[in-house]
Amino acid sequence: MENGENRRQHHTAGRHVNIPIFVPHMGCPNTCVFCDQRRISGAAGPAEAENVREIIERFLATSSDAACREIAFFGGSFTGIPRSRMIAYLSVAKAYLDRGDVDSIRLSTRPDYIDRDVLDILKAYGVGVIELGVQSMDDEVLERSRRGHTAEDVEKAVGMIRDYGFAYGIQIMPGLPGDTLEKSLETARKVIELAPGQVRIYPAIVLKGTEMEEMYWKGFYTPLTLEEAVAWCAQMVPMFREAGIRILRLGLHYSELLEDAVVAGPFHPAFGEMVEARIILNQLADIIERNGLAGCEGIEIHTWKGALSKTRGHKKANIQSLKDKYGYREIRVEERELPPGKLLVFALDGRDGS
Repeated sequence: MENGENRRQHHTAGRHVNIPIFVPHMGCPNTCVFCDQRRISGAAGPAEAENVREIIERFLATSSDAACREIAFFGGSFTGIPRSRMIAYLSVAKAYLDRGDVDSIRLSTRPDYIDRDVLDILKAYGVGVIELGVQSMDDEVLERSRRGHTAEDVEKAVGMIRDYGFAYGIQIMPGLPGDTLEKSLETARKVIELAPGQVRIYPAIVLKGTEMEEMYWKGFYTPLTLEEAVAWCAQMVPMFREAGIRILRLGLHYSELLEDAVVAGPFHPAFGEMVEARIILNQLADIIERNGLAGCEGIEIHTWKGALSKTRGHKKANIQSLKDKYGYREIRVEERELPPGKLLVFALDGRDGS
């Protein structure tokens, strides 16, 4: 049997399976204003090492065709849990890694819960990817959200993680108390400078039982509307992609448990699709205006294969938006053999743009 290291060197394109192990809030004595990890993860308490083994076995039994299988410790701050429990979890995961049953181990934690002692342990147990819950690179936003760390702490943590050779990702949360579009765009720019391989973007949501809920009811905090969150993210996502940074997630994963917990904010099961559609709408508007196509009766849009739905927009919102903005009577959208991200726009009178 090939060992885990060899498997990691022979990845092929195909289905990626995360094996999620949730450790909600157990590793985090800090209580941020937005946080209710129990609701977000759907779990109420810490898993035992034997539970971790059972979860892994269950996922392995249904993912034999996966090109990449990754054990992922999510929720709370993994490196802040009691050291003995952290090592017990990692010992279970490493056994599967060493046998070649999984390809990688990842975990999420806070930037101020990273030090060289912790990184020595993570390296010894085969962790491949560390995700940092950064939320913002603006110190005022961090302070008002009671994060308990600064932007400088993030930079120090990333420096150490990079020195140890780990792959790393960053999670950000636009729309927290004190945030603005410009602050979120600046956060994106600063995150890009840190050069993570991947990011997750979770617009701030008001959950039951959090301090942010109290702030909301007292009028001290107003969450982003769905429209604002989509518009903000549609500006941030292209920045990351142009820098070669992969977007792992846009918006919290939908679940009935989480839906019941949402008090206010831009929570929508199709949030990611709406952002992707808005990015395309922004591209189309730029093409139309650069090529003088605003004054014609109608247009025909050519998009790449598989992008018909998001080019039209969620519930055809892009079509309606273009008609409202430019007065078009007719808009046709067709798929063509184009590179992903490439759009062509033709006036129905024969003019074209790209």
